Amino acid sequence: MRLARIAAACLCIAAPLAAAQDYPVREIRSLCNYAPGSGADIIVRFYSDRLAKLSGRPVIVENKVGANGALATDALAKSRPDGYTILITPASSTIASAPYLFKSLPFDTERDFAAVTTITSLSFVIMVDAAKPVNSVRDLIEQLKSKPNNGFYGATSNTGVIAAELLKTKVGLGTVYVPYKQNAQALTDLLLGQVDFLAFDATWAAGQAKAGKIRILAATAAKRSVALPDVPTLTELGYGGNDVSPWWGVVVSAGTPRPIVEKLAGWFNQITAAEDTRLFLANSAFDPFPGSPDQMQSLLKSDAQRWKRYIELAKIEPQ
Repeated sequence: MRLARIAAACLCIAAPLAAAQDYPVREIRSLCNYAPGSGADIIVRFYSDRLAKLSGRPVIVENKVGANGALATDALAKSRPDGYTILITPASSTIASAPYLFKSLPFDTERDFAAVTTITSLSFVIMVDAAKPVNSVRDLIEQLKSKPNNGFYGATSNTGVIAAELLKTKVGLGTVYVPYKQNAQALTDLLLGQVDFLAFDATWAAGQAKAGKIRILAATAAKRSVALPDVPTLTELGYGGNDVSPWWGVVVSAGTPRPIVEKLAGWFNQITAAEDTRLFLANSAFDPFPGSPDQMQSLLKSDAQRWKRYIELAKIEPQ
C-alpha cells in the first residue's frame, strides 16, 4: 500500500513535467480584450507572432471586444487550464482594477487566473482634434468650462476613463463620458466635434498624431515616455500627482501546470529582451517591463489597492 502511494505521488509530480516538456503540441489561442487596429491589438499581435516562432506552433489572435475588456478576461477564466489559451493584457486595468469598476463580474480576479509574467508598460494621453485651436491642457480646460455640462470626452478602456476622471476631479469639471467600443468611431466623433477630447493609449494616439489627425496635449504617466519625449505629463503641468500608466502582462487560467507557466514566462521574457522588440516597443510608445510569475502575482495584488484609490479619487461609480 505504501509503495502504491509513493508511486501515485511520483506520477502526480511527473505528469506536469511531462506536459511542460511536450507543450505545446497544437495551436495556442491568444485573446485580445480590444478591437483590431487598437494599440492593444498591435502589442498582442506582435507578441503572439514572436511566441509562435519560439514555440513552433501557430498562435491565433482572437479579439473579444466588450465590457471594457471584461469579455476576453471572462473567456480566459472559463478556458481549460492547459496553457492553450492565453491573455496578453493591460492586467493592471483589466484584472487588478476590475472589481472596483464593475458591480459584478463573471470571474474572480484573485482565484481564476495564474500570472505568467509582465512584459511592458504604457502611458495614456489626452488628445484633441489637431484642427482645433487647442494647444495645451489649459486651453482644453478653458474650452470645456465654456460649454454646457463642460462638454464630452471619449474612451474605450478602464484606464482611459480613470485618467480623464482624475483630470476632471483635479480641475473641477463635469465633462460627460461617452463610451466607445471602437477607436475608429471615437476618432470620427472627435473630428466631427461630437466629443471634445479622448483619453487613449499612447500607441494608437502616436500613430494618429503622426498622420496629423490629432494633437497630444499630455501624458498620464509619472514620467515622460521614451517614445514621446516632447509630450509633458499631467503631473509636470500641475494637473496630476497620479501615475496612470497600465502595465501589460500575460495570464492563463488558474490551475495551469506550473511548468507550463514557467515555460511561457521564459518565452515571453526572451521576446521582451530581443532587439527587434526593443525597437518595436519604442516606436509604439511602450517601455519594456520583464518579470516572473511570482513578481506579476504580487504586482496584481498591490495594484488592486492602487487602482482602487484612483477609482475612488475619480469618483467613478461601478457599472
